[in-house]
Amino acid sequence: MSRLSPNPDRREEQEALERIEVSLLLEGVYRHYGHDFRNYTYSSIRRRIWNRVRAERLPTISALQAKVLHDPAAMERLLADFSIGVTEMFRDPTFFLALRHKVVPLLRALPFVRIWHAGCSTGEEVVSMAILLHEEGLYRKARLYATDMNAAALGQAEGGRFPLERMQQYTKNYLLSGGRRAFSEYYTVLGERAAFHPFLAENLVYSQHNLATDHSFNEFHLIVCRNVLIYFDDVMQRRVLELFRSSLVPEGMLGLGRKESLPRELQEGAFETIDGQEKLYRKCDPTGRDRTE
Repeated sequence: MSRLSPNPDRREEQEALERIEVSLLLEGVYRHYGHDFRNYTYSSIRRRIWNRVRAERLPTISALQAKVLHDPAAMERLLADFSIGVTEMFRDPTFFLALRHKVVPLLRALPFVRIWHAGCSTGEEVVSMAILLHEEGLYRKARLYATDMNAAALGQAEGGRFPLERMQQYTKNYLLSGGRRAFSEYYTVLGERAAFHPFLAENLVYSQHNLATDHSFNEFHLIVCRNVLIYFDDVMQRRVLELFRSSLVPEGMLGLGRKESLPRELQEGAFETIDGQEKLYRKCDPTGRDRTE
């Protein structure tokens, strides 16, 4: 073997040791703080852990474990790293266009509409939903519950202010999603931020909720959880999808991200597809009633 070639046995030993360190860190975080990341995909959680190790200028994952267990501020920084904060207004405009054409007509017949945005991050997609419902004449009879495990992200969401530099892209997304007005009508410019009008927050409720450990808190007509499940392993995905299924009213609807899908047993027995491309589903009626009657 060349002296320059890595020793495969040594590399495997290091990888095995690293997995032990990651497992112990996540177990410690769960036992001490109650945050459960044990069923996140390994590659994603490993990358975020190492980012925090370097940011804290520590030599090992074990050193990070010791620090977060004894320093709540370090735990908050790690929690921020674990939180998935990639979002934008009217993200994937065709999804919101499908909501307008295929979901809104089903919501019109309801006397009141409850919607849950799970994993809402800093709130851009929740405000997008509020705008859509307003334009469709449904916002006054709707209540939107927006949850995330990250309290700091929720604080930003409640402020309803987003970077002004992003408004050009958000305007494009809005128009592609079927928007009917000038997007600038919905916000005022305050320095470097766009402050969205307070009426859009009148029927919004923000609350901290961890999909890994917390339970259902209401019955909903629509649940939107996009691009969150991809960070969970199979066990966690099934737990969360069961949480959504049990939280939906009969014939309630579920919206997932483009790279996410329902396992076969749920597609065949618990949900029917509204739009396969946009990952919109409807919970089956347990009575087997034909809605066309």
